[in-house]
Amino acid sequence: MEQAMFGAGCFWGVEAAFRKVPGVRDVAVGYSGGTKDNPTYQDVCSHTTGHAEVVLVDFDPAEVSFERLCDVFFAIHDPTQMNRQGPDVGDQYRSAIFTFSDAQMETAKAVRDRLEASGRYRDEIVTQIAPAQTFWRAEEYHQCYFEKHGGH
Repeated sequence: MEQAMFGAGCFWGVEAAFRKVPGVRDVAVGYSGGTKDNPTYQDVCSHTTGHAEVVLVDFDPAEVSFERLCDVFFAIHDPTQMNRQGPDVGDQYRSAIFTFSDAQMETAKAVRDRLEASGRYRDEIVTQIAPAQTFWRAEEYHQCYFEKHGGH
């Protein structure tokens, strides 16, 4: 098993999208990329922690590649929007890939560069690609939100 971490706006929809990918074993929502230990949702929404809303994806690389997960990531949000996705505005909604290895870093950059060169987007891709920091699991009411409350 391997892990991947992505931020693509509100984590509820991102979690739901990755749960549908064959080879993904588990997805948890949380916070990463900031400076405050054990942040709460309210802390992250205060824009003082630097954390992004992220999903931590456990996957079987024999069934799904990290490259494929990056393709899914780019397909489910607009990576050209800085610190927002649709109506959600703030640094916690930034587009980000947090990598767990040099190979993931290289793959994430290659996928981004391929998309940038493809002309698919009119504007520049602003996705942050950085080494993973601590994943802070979000409050339980955020986990599997759409499964509990309906939605995508």
